[in-house]
Amino acid sequence: MKIMRKLLFWLILVPVLLVLLVQLYFFLQIGWWVNHNPDSTSFMREQLSTLQEKNPKAQLKQKWVPYKKISNNLKRAIIASEDSNFSGHEGIDWEALEKAYEKNIKKGKVVAGGSTITQQLAKNLFLSGDRSYIRKGQELIITYMLEFWMDKERIFEIYLNVVEWGVGIFGAEAAAQHYYGISAAQLSAEQAARLAVMLPNPRFYDAHRGTGYLGRRTDLILRRMNSAALP
Repeated sequence: MKIMRKLLFWLILVPVLLVLLVQLYFFLQIGWWVNHNPDSTSFMREQLSTLQEKNPKAQLKQKWVPYKKISNNLKRAIIASEDSNFSGHEGIDWEALEKAYEKNIKKGKVVAGGSTITQQLAKNLFLSGDRSYIRKGQELIITYMLEFWMDKERIFEIYLNVVEWGVGIFGAEAAAQHYYGISAAQLSAEQAARLAVMLPNPRFYDAHRGTGYLGRRTDLILRRMNSAALP
């Protein structure tokens, strides 16, 4: 009986310790990124692996640029499109999550996520695109870690430099070059709005740039941009 109790104790203790060690790793890694730029993200490594299965020489396109060298048009467009309350919430917009949940219930499937910019960054940095309650829970924990260590401007700077914008395209600079042949600093309001609209499904819109939805949504974001508050 004592052996069984000890075995049960270790079967519980070891997984708990492993989970805590993983959380400690995430916490310390985010602390390092306060003053150092990430070399890559989980999403970047995953896509590079997929691309190299077809072409071993494939490389991602990404170039880090400082926050001040990214057009304010793009910053406003992304906030207007992805997270209108970015500057006001503490990482998670519970009202947006509730609305997304209600919308999904009505549709009978997942059509809205309600994720904030910080949540999207948490997922991109460490996790995969798989949908599960465990992954979502881990995403929320990492989100609070990001908000603990970083101010909004730093969170947004990292997001702008690592978010996916097409097949092998990551970050604002690579996106501006790929779609318009200009730097991220030169993006016009219309160009920025179109890039922001592509974010929920960038690989699809990379291949389908003339869809009616993309045009209509771009016009809507253009009208909303002026009211978007920058961090």
